[in-house]
This record gives sequence, structure tokens and C-alpha cells, in this order.
Amino acid sequence: MGVRHTVGAALAPRISEMAPGLTSAFVREALHRAIVGVGPLSGAVEGAEKQLKEQRGDVDRAVHEVIEFHVRLAGAQGFLTNIGGLVTAAVAIPTNITGLALIQCRMIAGIAHLRGYDVHDGRVRNAILVALLGEDEIEQMIKKKKLPAPPMAMATAPAHDTTLDPLISSTVATNLITKVAGKRLATTVGRRVPVVGGFIGLGADGFGTWRAGRYADREFRPRAAR
Repeated sequence: MGVRHTVGAALAPRISEMAPGLTSAFVREALHRAIVGVGPLSGAVEGAEKQLKEQRGDVDRAVHEVIEFHVRLAGAQGFLTNIGGLVTAAVAIPTNITGLALIQCRMIAGIAHLRGYDVHDGRVRNAILVALLGEDEIEQMIKKKKLPAPPMAMATAPAHDTTLDPLISSTVATNLITKVAGKRLATTVGRRVPVVGGFIGLGADGFGTWRAGRYADREFRPRAAR
């Protein structure tokens, strides 16, 4: 894991050369599309409410199903965007990054909604994005005073601190790029077996999404009775 992170960090600055349009703004766009819906994928609230109905109003079971659905979705896109060799890397890496951001944002937004949070609130949106970083990364950033608080505290802050918006967008974008770039290089250069790369991408994206979902499940505690 450490080697992959190191490789990803080294490759991350080159992503902007491979895909000039992939800036930190894509994180906010992914979150927006995750909440309002895109293509055949409904918005986060609609998807969460559908799961709640299927689970007969049991919020915890609905959260579990939201996580499971998005883990499968992330695994599928991870497989599809990691099949191919180095020739397709310039296209596959940006696609994998934006796809993963959209899927994980939709999942966490759905969990937040089920727990009583307004996903249209700027504080909650920032909390959703921060949750993508994962518990370990967040703890380190809080210790270094790069973040003021964990997602739960940010979502329930007295007011929306807009000065945090660009910092969070940039940090999350860099984190996603580092993870995906490192995985991509490991699968296409280290192994040089394209289809194997697909299966590794499936496992990595699925597991990463599961971890993000479990963290969000713990972090976004119930805010009000439904």
C-alpha cells in the first residue's frame, strides 16, 4: 500500500498534462451530479429513499444496502476503466477518477440523507467530500491543522465556512488522483497483463468504496428522528 501511494504521489502531478480539464473543480462537479443524478443514475436522495422503502423504514439496513450497491458499482467501473495497457492510460485514469468520485459522493450523500442531514447545505457538502479522504487521512490533517474538524462536526457547524471550500476540493482531488494513479501504474506497468489490471481495479475500487462507506456510516450519526 505504501509503495502504491508513493508511486501515485509521484505520478499525480502528471495527470494534469494527460487530462488538462481534470482540476480540483471536478470534485465539486462530481458531488453536484451525485446529488442531482446523472444519466440512468438517480440522485443520492432518491436512491437512498428507494433503499429505505425497500427496507421498510429501517435506516440502518438502508444504509447497509446503499453501501453494498455502491461497492458493486465502484467495482464494475474499476474493472472497466482498468482494462487496457499503457496506451489507454491517458483516458482511463481521468475516467476512473471522476467515476470513483461520483460513486463515492453519491454513496456518502445517501448515507448522510438517511441520517437526517440536508445534502444541499454547504456544510454537509463539505463534510461529504472530506469523508472521501478516510479516517486516517482526516486525523492526520486535523493534527497538522489543515482541517478544522472531522465530517460530523463540519456538517453540524454553526455556519458554512466558505474559505474551506477550495482547500477541501483541492485536497480531495489530490487524494483521489494519488490513489487511482498509483493503482493504475501498478496494474499496467508492474504486471503488464491488461485483464489482470481490470480485476485489480475492481478489487481496489470496491474495497476503497466499502471503507469510505463504513467510515461515513460511523461518522454521520443520526441527527433527528425520521
